[in-house]
Amino acid sequence: MENWHQRITQSGKPRYLAIADCIAQDMKDRVLLPGDRLPAQRRLADIIGVDFTTVSRGYSEAINRGLVKSHVGRGTFVLPQQSLSNTSDERRALANDLTMNAPPEPTDPELLNRMRAGLSAVSDDLVHLLRYQNPIGGDIDKEAASIWLSMRGLVPNLNRVAVTPGAHATMLAILTILARPGDCILCEDITYAGFKKIAAQLRLKLVGLPMDDDGILPEALDAAIAEHSPKALYLNPTLHNPTTMIVPKGRRLQIAQVMKRHALPLIEDDAYGFVLPDAPPPMATYAPDLTWYIGGLAKCIGAGLRLAYSVAPTARANFALEDSIRAVSVMASPLSMALTTRWVLDGTADQIRRFIRKESAIRQDIAKDSITETDFVAHTHAFNIWLRLPQGVTCAALMSHMSNHAIGISPESAFRTAGDQERYVRICLGGQIQRDALPQTLSHLNNQIWQLSR
Repeated sequence: MENWHQRITQSGKPRYLAIADCIAQDMKDRVLLPGDRLPAQRRLADIIGVDFTTVSRGYSEAINRGLVKSHVGRGTFVLPQQSLSNTSDERRALANDLTMNAPPEPTDPELLNRMRAGLSAVSDDLVHLLRYQNPIGGDIDKEAASIWLSMRGLVPNLNRVAVTPGAHATMLAILTILARPGDCILCEDITYAGFKKIAAQLRLKLVGLPMDDDGILPEALDAAIAEHSPKALYLNPTLHNPTTMIVPKGRRLQIAQVMKRHALPLIEDDAYGFVLPDAPPPMATYAPDLTWYIGGLAKCIGAGLRLAYSVAPTARANFALEDSIRAVSVMASPLSMALTTRWVLDGTADQIRRFIRKESAIRQDIAKDSITETDFVAHTHAFNIWLRLPQGVTCAALMSHMSNHAIGISPESAFRTAGDQERYVRICLGGQIQRDALPQTLSHLNNQIWQLSR
């Protein structure tokens, strides 16, 4: 390991990634053998001339790649070489976007084995799954979707159900049905950044509605409809991204009443609804004839599937959605549909959902214990916190000071429909971030906030 300092310096990568690379290369060269114990982190820091935090992050990255395993009180040990065949290509790991609000990734060996078994079973029909298929899923996929949707109290006829290629593509497809360039779409004044980008791409005018702790104000919605003649309303009412707010049942009913009075279509983004054990019923249950419901699977199963279980307001509207999906994305991936259908039917998907729910609660507790220098808004099962910036602290400065740490930070301006306020930032706690590394990372974040605010 004496030559690691030179290899790290010459790599051109962040030093913590270079440390994980050194471990991988030494395993490949048989310098490190299965069962070998790596030096204690402080000792390695002294050997290679870097700080303790960098070594700690390097070990966490090696754990994330499946190279080593850490045992509390015993140390960090090299895993058998065959485990390397199960790790991702390093370049794919480095390409992950930490700023996305991703769920915690499954780590339970039994659950991972179930997931792999499903993938193996689906591969038996690989040739068929490489063909063009129905843009919104076959009957077996829609039946699985119906089972999954029933957990949210939705029991639509299958002629209204569509298996679509992710929430983003579905929003795009629906907006092309409902609106034309220059038309107005209403939404929360702090709204999902991805929806902002889609609306901008389609040259739609977004008008943000004022909110309180229970969501958009019904009277503001009523006034905005009269003033702007919008084509639709977009809402993310359950574990709202980024504020983690949940619109209660009473407010949902009030919003639905305004919608019905004006016959205003709703695009309901229920990305997080399946994560909660006690989520309020979707808006689609209050105004089914007006609601385009999108039950994305990115947050409750996995983003890489690029699938959503969607419900159109009518069977006729579902035909329009099918045509629009065909134009936008041709079809949802048959491979992803087959795998997800199998996971739903054999219970694996529900196990993943339960793992995400449990792990998210643990990470929220870590955040509560680690961040003491400012306030933040959060929910037990959210994947992020909505952190208030103290006076004098900017998002840009905080991001700069955290650039060597694997955590996603997004400014309030990314979610604002108007203005460039920077009173808050979204801090992501899930995705590839390992739970063991989170306390140290959040403690460092807390220290940086303290230093910047002084």
